[in-house]
Amino acid sequence: MAEMKSTSSPCVLIGDIVASRVSHDRQVVHDAVVGALETTETVVPSLRGLRITVGDEFQGAYATLGAALDAALRVRLALLPDVDVRIGVGRGAVTVLDPARGIEDGPGWWAARAAVEHVEAAAERSPTRTLRTGHRAEDPDDPRVDAVNAALLCRDHLVGSLSDRSLRLLEGLMHPDTTQAELAEREGVSASAVSQRVRADGIGAVLAAHELLRALP
Repeated sequence: MAEMKSTSSPCVLIGDIVASRVSHDRQVVHDAVVGALETTETVVPSLRGLRITVGDEFQGAYATLGAALDAALRVRLALLPDVDVRIGVGRGAVTVLDPARGIEDGPGWWAARAAVEHVEAAAERSPTRTLRTGHRAEDPDDPRVDAVNAALLCRDHLVGSLSDRSLRLLEGLMHPDTTQAELAEREGVSASAVSQRVRADGIGAVLAAHELLRALP
C-alpha cells in the first residue's frame, strides 16, 4: 500500500450532472462537461486538476474556499442553459491514499459529499428548487458555513432565474477583460440594452456577490 500522507485543510469540490440519465446524447453532455472543466481550470487552477472521476461526477481541490466557489460558478455558467450541475464544496483534512492514481479520502471529501447530497435534497423542495451549490466543513462549528450557504442560496436563485441571453452576459462578464460593449456586439443589441439587463436581471448583484465569495480564505 502506498504511504499515506495528509495535507492541511484544503477546500474540495464534488460535482455531478443534474438529470444526466434523461439526456438524449450522453456523449455530447460528457464532452461539454470536459470542455467546461478545462476552461475553468485555465482561469482557476486547482491543486491537482479539475477532472471527471467516474460516470457523471467531477472533482477538484483548491487552497481556498473562494477559489473553489469561483470554479463552481464558472463550471455552471460554461454549461448552462443546456446542461446543469450540482456542486458541493467541503473544507477539511484530506488524506492522499494513492498519489499515482489520485485516490484521496478524509473529512474534506466527506464534507463535500454531504454538501452535494444537501443540494440534491433541497432542489426537491419548491422554495429552494434553484439551489445548485452547497458548502459543508469538517468543523461543525465553523461560523462561515451558514453565511456562505445563505449567499449561495440567493445567488443560485438569481442565476436560475436568468434567461439564456442573460446567462451568456453573466458568463461573459465573469472575464474581467470582456466589456459590455463587446457583449452587446456579440449579442446583436445595443450597449444600453446590455447595461439595462445587467441591472434589471440581477446580473450585477451576482457579480458583486461572486467577488465577495471568491475572496474568502
